Amino acid sequence: MPTADILPLRPPAPDFASSFSAALLLPAAPTPALVIGPAGKRADRRYAVYRNNVTVSLIAALASIFPAVERITGADFFRAMARFHVRETPPTSPLLFDYGRNFADFIDRYDYALDMPWLSDVARIERLWLDSYHAADAPALRPDAFSEVLPEALETLTFTPNPTTRLISSAHPAITIFAMNRGTGPVTRVEDRPEDGLITRVEDEVTVRILAPGQVTFLGALLNGHCLAYAAAAAFKATSTFNLSGAIAEMIAAGAFSNLQMGIPDALHA
Repeated sequence: MPTADILPLRPPAPDFASSFSAALLLPAAPTPALVIGPAGKRADRRYAVYRNNVTVSLIAALASIFPAVERITGADFFRAMARFHVRETPPTSPLLFDYGRNFADFIDRYDYALDMPWLSDVARIERLWLDSYHAADAPALRPDAFSEVLPEALETLTFTPNPTTRLISSAHPAITIFAMNRGTGPVTRVEDRPEDGLITRVEDEVTVRILAPGQVTFLGALLNGHCLAYAAAAAFKATSTFNLSGAIAEMIAAGAFSNLQMGIPDALHA
């Protein structure tokens, strides 16, 4: 039986989208060879305009996500910093509101922002604020929910986190600085001190609350699925002045959890 001729495989055609986008955020990169203008001529200028528009759009997206950071630094400083971030970190999602998840870490490494050590935490709060805003809807825990629990079962309670709930801890007064710079009101100097914060959304309103000592440890334990007794013990171990009733009132007022249920007690902190 005669054998068929073996033909060499034709190399796959380059993917136009990948080729077109590969150099968009690299100003020094040449125009992709597949990008041509009328009559097959090179389209360097057209591509440069498109490249600039993409960068400008991503910078504008960052400015809309981080308005407090932009107000603190000023528009020119922010645009320069954002441009470096855009070139280093291309978007991975078609949703612009999802962009900028690494912006706070970038600020930590940005030489010109080193004299503002709280700036990256302000950016983290703004990112968490937006994530809370876009989180799924869920009911808030009813204030009278504890009245339905037998006293001997209180310490075994566990809580279902509200999808909008986020925690933040900063070595600086980042929450106070964030609050002062989200609007157009006056800005004053603040004492450099650590702050912990709770971010939640009730209906369509996102709130950022400064937490009292020990509350971030308490809420963090509950958010991780530990029972009430374990969370309280952990908070008292972290902060001797922890106020349990105040922490419970705060988490209910903020809508940090959606439901409660009885469980099995965790091993308590020594």
